[in-house]
Amino acid sequence: MMKVRPAAVAGMFYPAQPEVLRGILKECFDHAHAAPFRPKALIVPHAGYIYSGPIAASAYALLKPLRTIIRRVVLLGPVHRVWVEGLALPTVSAFATPLGEVPLDQAGIEAITDLAQVSISAAAHAEEHSLEVHLPFLQSVLADFSLVPLAVGGASAEAVAEVLDRLWGGDETLIVVSSDLSHYLPYTEARQVDAATANAILNLNSHLVGEQACGANPINGLMLAAKRRGLVPHLLDMRNSGDTAGDRSRVVGYGAFALVEPQHENTQH
Repeated sequence: MMKVRPAAVAGMFYPAQPEVLRGILKECFDHAHAAPFRPKALIVPHAGYIYSGPIAASAYALLKPLRTIIRRVVLLGPVHRVWVEGLALPTVSAFATPLGEVPLDQAGIEAITDLAQVSISAAAHAEEHSLEVHLPFLQSVLADFSLVPLAVGGASAEAVAEVLDRLWGGDETLIVVSSDLSHYLPYTEARQVDAATANAILNLNSHLVGEQACGANPINGLMLAAKRRGLVPHLLDMRNSGDTAGDRSRVVGYGAFALVEPQHENTQH
């Protein structure tokens, strides 16, 4: 019998009722900034949808023309509740959301289980929101796809890049790194810090720290792998909770980025 990870943050980070969730997703996409890129990888925020949903949608909107092409998503997000060394896989064979179940890619998982930095941790995944919140977006823009979900704790850029190299694949594989930017700074200061972080990402800098992005470790690994392969980064949208649904005294920053392979850089999908 298939073991499924149930949705842990439905009703908190996003609506638990399927029709309400579909409506919120449509609203996010209606307000997304359109861009013509065909991404190999995305960096996308993971806050509650009222805060970062429109920014996330600016990244996921790029996948609509790739609906039947992308069949596997490698999803990396930082751990918030249970610390792990390296990168942790779950013990389940599918993740559930109010929109249905997403099967895990067993071949992809088997391709990385021999790596020293890859472990298995049910606890790291059980309540983690940084991966889950992306699934309804992916379910709404892709047809049939499988998932390689990795909860990232203490991991060097090289350790993450090695995992990504094993899973890189071709046009059928999309890499998504989940990360917010600065946390709890005043609005103006946050904008300055986040602008510097965005500039670092646009220069494929693999030395981000946690104060710049909570997903610094998976971002750094993606930057290293992207630089080696000549990917071109693009900023899609950058705002913070003071722009979307919060006050401006303590804000969280959100950025959406697309990384495009050289052969697709001059093509609009």
